[in-house]
Amino acid sequence: MGTGKTAVGQSLANKLDRKFIETDSLIERKAGKSIPNIFQQDGEITFRELEIKVTKEAATMKNVVIACGGGVILNKINIDRLRESSGLVYLTASPGVILKRVSNEAGQRPLLEVDNPIQTIRELLKLRKPFYERAADITVVTSKLDINAVTEQIIEKLKENESFNF
Repeated sequence: MGTGKTAVGQSLANKLDRKFIETDSLIERKAGKSIPNIFQQDGEITFRELEIKVTKEAATMKNVVIACGGGVILNKINIDRLRESSGLVYLTASPGVILKRVSNEAGQRPLLEVDNPIQTIRELLKLRKPFYERAADITVVTSKLDINAVTEQIIEKLKENESFNF
């Protein structure tokens, strides 16, 4: 969260002339409620089950840029499905930058509805980093970059990858 997945994904889709898909939006549509409401009313397990379903659907789509929620990486089946037809990009940022970017989204980040959100961000990054690194074809640190610079870095790295077709 807060690394630029949505903004960069939209920018990348635009530059590559592809459709932009966001798994969190698909989850909300399928559930008929917001992610915070899913967490509050149904719990994280239900959310993760929905995440698996929509990731499976998104992985079958062609000529799309998919922005996945940060927890997608925790389930190997999600990564395996995405890897079949996609290049995986890991956007990362420092905990302080992440907190600053999401601080105006009160109530929209269920995992950060805690007393010490910076500590929670650090813990999430520590837990998830090995999963992200194993899955990623491309890694971009977004802390000091604007959306366009991140998008351009991804495109340059995709051009270096022989299996990616423009």
